[in-house]
Amino acid sequence: MVQNDPEAIGRFMADDWTIIGSDGTSSDKAAFLGLIRSGMLSHEVMRSDDITVRIYGEAAVITARGVSCGVSQGHPFREVERQSNVFILQGSQWRCVLTHLSRLAKPRTGGGPNEEL
Repeated sequence: MVQNDPEAIGRFMADDWTIIGSDGTSSDKAAFLGLIRSGMLSHEVMRSDDITVRIYGEAAVITARGVSCGVSQGHPFREVERQSNVFILQGSQWRCVLTHLSRLAKPRTGGGPNEEL
């Protein structure tokens, strides 16, 4: 993601991939990669921790806590979120079919567990 290479990113996504953003909006693979290709969306930081992977045959559910920073449509952003991703095995390649992001609440006082960067 931080290389902002839509072709490389697209290889990890199924053709019918959907993302549900932390604001509740949704987008598809073509629109998301189009934003990256046009420069309207770029990432400088994409970091995940607290990662859990559960495999169910040819499907996998991955949850994590993530921090992402970059520029979206000319405006800088910084998000601290919980991420849920569903992958399916297509041939020999795992591809993401669904990403769901939930924004974590900002701590009420400085130095909490969501405080980074």
